[in-house]
Amino acid sequence: MAGATTLGDDGKVTVTTDPKSGDIEAAAVFDTTPERLFRALTTKEVCDWWVRPGVFNTEEWTGDVREGGLWAAAGVGGGRPYQLEGEFITVDGPRELVHTWKPVGAPIEPATLSYNLEPQADGVRLTLRHAGLPNEEVREKTRAGWETSLVRLREIILAEKG
Repeated sequence: MAGATTLGDDGKVTVTTDPKSGDIEAAAVFDTTPERLFRALTTKEVCDWWVRPGVFNTEEWTGDVREGGLWAAAGVGGGRPYQLEGEFITVDGPRELVHTWKPVGAPIEPATLSYNLEPQADGVRLTLRHAGLPNEEVREKTRAGWETSLVRLREIILAEKG
């Protein structure tokens, strides 16, 4: 795996890019319940954690969280406004979420983003796969973004524990 990174004091966030498929694969363990983590993935809470400060900041998120429902996000990335959109393919809360992902109006096939949540002894393991990104530059920026975003989500969840 290329671009492997482990972050966090306990080494529980990893993000890699598969050199053959180009897919981004990430895993993180959260000290919470599957229900709480699923809520963070499927509500406006996305704006609190889906960030790379100063590089990519999500300011708006809406979603009709059901199979066939649409979602949209907007913010500032690389100093310019961005808008993303997609459709929910699988909604099996609090275990699995799959949706498409693409820039609004882009003449490309949408990427697919899947989240799997699995309870384990020390919390919930989130496994993420972001497949079908258009090129190496986009993949690398997206991989770096998932690193910071998942670390931020872990910080939010840990802060709730007090």
